[in-house]
Amino acid sequence: MKLKQISPLDKNLLQAAEYVEKPESQLRAMWDTLRQNKAAVVGLFIIGCLVLIALTVWLSELLGKQILPYDPNYSDMSKSFVWPNATHWFGTDQLGRDLFSRILDGTKISLFVGVAAVALSLTVGVILGAIAGYRGGRTDAVIMRLMDMMLAIPSILLAIAFMAAFGKGLDKAIFAIGLVSIPEYARIVRGSILAVKENDYVQAAKIIGNRPRRIIRKHILPNVISVIVVRATLGISTAVLDTAALGFLGLGVQPPFAEWGDMLGRARGFIFTAPYTLIFPGIAITITVLAFNLLGDGLRDALDPKSRIK
Repeated sequence: MKLKQISPLDKNLLQAAEYVEKPESQLRAMWDTLRQNKAAVVGLFIIGCLVLIALTVWLSELLGKQILPYDPNYSDMSKSFVWPNATHWFGTDQLGRDLFSRILDGTKISLFVGVAAVALSLTVGVILGAIAGYRGGRTDAVIMRLMDMMLAIPSILLAIAFMAAFGKGLDKAIFAIGLVSIPEYARIVRGSILAVKENDYVQAAKIIGNRPRRIIRKHILPNVISVIVVRATLGISTAVLDTAALGFLGLGVQPPFAEWGDMLGRARGFIFTAPYTLIFPGIAITITVLAFNLLGDGLRDALDPKSRIK
């Protein structure tokens, strides 16, 4: 029985197939690149700890069990302004509330507002940017001029204006912070779509009769998803900062919720008598924002094929 000989063309195809990178190897290369970035690993570790703390505190409240050292909202005026010690690690505030418990409890608020605001702005921004980039013409001009008008005003000032108009509260803060971030995602997605929509595979999808919605979803967005992921990661850090800024001004999350910016705002009058009441919430904000920035920078390198470790 004769074995079928492989033609030169088949041999070339087999050799080319060996160089085709499988999805599993792509994910592996991304992870290896991210793992080699020590700053990104530190950021990822810190974010993991923050998420674990937030979930644990939320589940304990849901189940009616107290796992924090003290009730974060319980005040005891006889223990006001107790400096950090073995009993109260971060000291107590002007109402005698334990700062360590309040900072841990505030983790879930800051992360929830940051993630929810980015989810809102990302969803609306991707839709508007995709429509503007793919349709072009008058539709593109109208959407982008609206985005330019929003970008002309500093985001924090625009968020303050929305909070003043709609009122205070957790849901209002999410809406305001998410709304002012829409133009950034819309412009990123529009620019990415303009760069890829003239490629051959997009033109082929048009020729065979695919609808614009399917072309955008199946052929264009997967090629710009890396840029969106990096910007969303960095956007969470910006949202956390904006949440703290609104809380500091008394416009964001309201008591009895423990929020880091609100804690800073209420303690600013005691900067000389009890500076620790500002230091520890400030450190919490700094560490959280830094962690997301470090992870975002690491993801930028990991998702860039030119920077991956082979």
